[in-house]
Amino acid sequence: MTQLLTITSSPKTEGSVSNGLVGQFIETWRAQDTATQIVNRDVGLNPLPHLDEATIGAFYTPDDQRNTEQQAAVALSDELVGELEAADIIVIAAPMHNFGLPSGLKAWIDQVARVGRTFRYTENGPEGLLTGRKVYVLTARGGDYSAAGPIHAMDHQTPYLRTVLGFLGLTDITFIHAQAVAKGDDGITRAVNEIDSAISAARLAA
Repeated sequence: MTQLLTITSSPKTEGSVSNGLVGQFIETWRAQDTATQIVNRDVGLNPLPHLDEATIGAFYTPDDQRNTEQQAAVALSDELVGELEAADIIVIAAPMHNFGLPSGLKAWIDQVARVGRTFRYTENGPEGLLTGRKVYVLTARGGDYSAAGPIHAMDHQTPYLRTVLGFLGLTDITFIHAQAVAKGDDGITRAVNEIDSAISAARLAA
């Protein structure tokens, strides 16, 4: 059975474009694979704690040497990493905030970027440990940050996510952008069509 993990990060309770794209993704995917198990982690309406000194210290303490407080400090991170490890498909919804990520999504990344769990250092450099999973990143932007536009260089969202996910071994990434949503629904419509096409292509390749 396929397991699909969605990460939503909008702090909006209503009218979130990125959440709407995830909903469209799930609806389309389920229409083609009704047996898929879907797990959602909402880090927008239910934000995660930012890393503190105790948690970072616990990350770098071997499992069998952690005290009770350190075990408690890494419990949430272990749960989040477990969700990634169990997933076959990962869908990340990322509204653009100030040219980058919402703080809730950045906190999630900090919780799951774990040496020894999701990446490791080798004599040949760092190696990601979450290989073999497909990732879809669905973004929503107020302006048009496409390559043909004049503000493309201000898109720090796409290169950052490609880099940090790749560092964890998640290199098979499809980005689908809803551009210029502040100017109308055209960008949303194009993104929905891209979602349909991407899922159809994935099902044909399966």
